[in-house]
Amino acid sequence: MRAFLSGIRGGPVNRTWGTDLQVMKDRATVVCWRHGRILFVERGRSRWSLPGGTVRRNELPVEAARRELSEETTLEGHELNYLFQFGGLNKRHHVFVSILPDEARPAPCNEILRCRWFRPRKVGTLVTSVPTREIVRLLFGQGDHAAR
Repeated sequence: MRAFLSGIRGGPVNRTWGTDLQVMKDRATVVCWRHGRILFVERGRSRWSLPGGTVRRNELPVEAARRELSEETTLEGHELNYLFQFGGLNKRHHVFVSILPDEARPAPCNEILRCRWFRPRKVGTLVTSVPTREIVRLLFGQGDHAAR
């Protein structure tokens, strides 16, 4: 984990990006990493995103991250490490990372149509939300990390 975190541009940070002028809904977002690739899930409308979802009332962000990862990909029991907060227009993403072993096999579940691995530099070619693209950009720059 330490080697992965040292490869991130500037290392882990603890700050919120975006505006705090309005009430933000909390969302837990998980960056699953394996062999230079990030796990993305496809929701309806052919939009790719990082696994995650809304933090429920009285739920900790890490609990929401575990629950959403399991509900969307069937992945359970993997270590989650908190990275940073990212504020979109109306959501505050609590971003976690999980380094997955080779035997981890994500499978689409609930509202998820597909699970697929992409290199960070490929994200710019996918149909994603702005926060998804920005979270990947903050972690990996322009995809240079994956090319090394």
